[in-house]
Amino acid sequence: MLTTRGLLQLLFAASLLLRAWHGEAHFQPNMLLIMADDLGIGDLGCYGNNTIRTPNIDRLAREGVRLTQHLAAAPLCTPSRAAFLTGRHSFRSGMDATDGYRALQWNAGSGGLPANETTFARVLRDQGYTTGLIGKWHQGVNCVSRGDFCHHPLGHGFDYFYGMPFTLVNDCHPDRPPEVDGALRAQLWLWTQALAVGVLTLAAGRAWGAVPLPWKAVLGLAALAGLFFLSWYSSFGYVRRWNCLVMRNQAVTEQPMDLERAAGRMLKEAVSFIERNKHRPFLLFVSLLHVHIPLVTTEAFLGRSLHGLYGDNVEEMDWMVGKILDAIEANGLSNSTLTYFTSDHGGHLEARDERGQLGGWNGIYRGGKGMGGWEGGIRVPGIFRWPGVLPAGRVVDEPTSLMDVFPTVVQLGGGQVPQDRVIDGHNLLSLLQGSSQHSAHEFLFHYCGKHLHAARWHQKESGRLWKVHYMTPKFHPEGTGGCYGQGVCPCSGPGVTVHSPPLLFDLSQDPSETHPLTPSSEPLHDEVLARVDKAVKAHLRTVSPVPQQFSAGHIMWKPWLQPCCGTFPFCSCTEDGREDVGVTPQGSAL
Repeated sequence: MLTTRGLLQLLFAASLLLRAWHGEAHFQPNMLLIMADDLGIGDLGCYGNNTIRTPNIDRLAREGVRLTQHLAAAPLCTPSRAAFLTGRHSFRSGMDATDGYRALQWNAGSGGLPANETTFARVLRDQGYTTGLIGKWHQGVNCVSRGDFCHHPLGHGFDYFYGMPFTLVNDCHPDRPPEVDGALRAQLWLWTQALAVGVLTLAAGRAWGAVPLPWKAVLGLAALAGLFFLSWYSSFGYVRRWNCLVMRNQAVTEQPMDLERAAGRMLKEAVSFIERNKHRPFLLFVSLLHVHIPLVTTEAFLGRSLHGLYGDNVEEMDWMVGKILDAIEANGLSNSTLTYFTSDHGGHLEARDERGQLGGWNGIYRGGKGMGGWEGGIRVPGIFRWPGVLPAGRVVDEPTSLMDVFPTVVQLGGGQVPQDRVIDGHNLLSLLQGSSQHSAHEFLFHYCGKHLHAARWHQKESGRLWKVHYMTPKFHPEGTGGCYGQGVCPCSGPGVTVHSPPLLFDLSQDPSETHPLTPSSEPLHDEVLARVDKAVKAHLRTVSPVPQQFSAGHIMWKPWLQPCCGTFPFCSCTEDGREDVGVTPQGSAL
């Protein structure tokens, strides 16, 4: 029997949904979008982990809707986030690899999210929202000159930005081994040393009369060695200073960044944004620096988990999420705020050092970060909460995508999805609310760079979920780990197996992708492959060539594009004031 309170909640939900669907300007829910970095789906209690404590994210799941088949559009940071922001596969904007580099490498590269791409922030700002991004961007900064900010968050619809224009890497920590272009850096340094030894040897031989070489030639080689050294040092010798910096809007406020204070500052900024904008509709994208290596964790959380530094970092992240949710509640915004939590892709299997594993756990799912086809690389947490509108405790097993967030928040905010381009996402509201039983996605396509690695078909009539693999990375060891020694697995080449005929799995029966089907074990084998092949061909007809943002010319470090506080190349500054902004488990960011 429906109680009076239940009836009121139902009427309230119906009113909100009707207003949202009709785009009435006087009703615009707040949007709080929280994205972790490199978090494995198996790292959270609400997704089956019973050894890492994540009470705040688990509470979010209990009070909202939990998606069990939520999928990243790409298995690496930059392309996944480009797809999330625009609702489109990243290759449609040139934000994925054609071959070679698979993510942006420098703040001073010229590649990035093109200005003609439309983000959900831009649409909602046009609808009167105040929009903010706190944390990681990793979508580029400048195009032609330092200060044109063509790829900057403020050029893509955000009114306010505080955080890293790049991403955390080992280079940000002075005690960790180099990560950005590590192999090239080592090779350049070797060449530099070889040239220096060669020049010294020739100079000594010339001085002793043993080498009949003019001094001008010796000096020319010395100049070349000096040029190699300056090239190495000015770029690679300063990676921490060039990439690990903090910006407020378009100004660099700390260079290099203070890693130990970063978490507290990001939390303080997120809470402040909520408090400043509680009387008007806002969109806040909290793009967490956790749990990417080098796993910078404050002292209050070190040694608290059962899983070393990685577990400590996850538990600190959960605590931060809790403090942001507390700010929503303390400002009376719970019932007027759609909150969403996810990760940009699967856990990083190859992240390890002498202490052991430094990457996440992807639960029962095979593979991890960098792998475009296997579930472990692309299946991520997906939690939505909106009290009074979305049913608490609902679990949705249908296929959904990070790209679905774009049309969902755009239409809830009263905006329109662009009609002049392909949008790959679908509005999730009816699925989340329960009025639709099936996802709008019949087929989903899983890329690794430009290469289509896999496709899935949700056969709604039977409930079966087919997965077809065209290429798979070679594991070391096979099936349990990653591509150790390579950073992440490759998309093509000798590190990838091309399958002809393709591998076929039934994820509804075999979510771990351990038992490939054959014509003898599955009567529908050939029929399924034919149907998916037809869908792939139709999908490929929607793909058009675009300028590539990860080309060598765009990726390379360009000193004239380098964000800098002070005088280049002596870029150095700290945040104004040195007040304590640390975090404690019992308190909040000060």
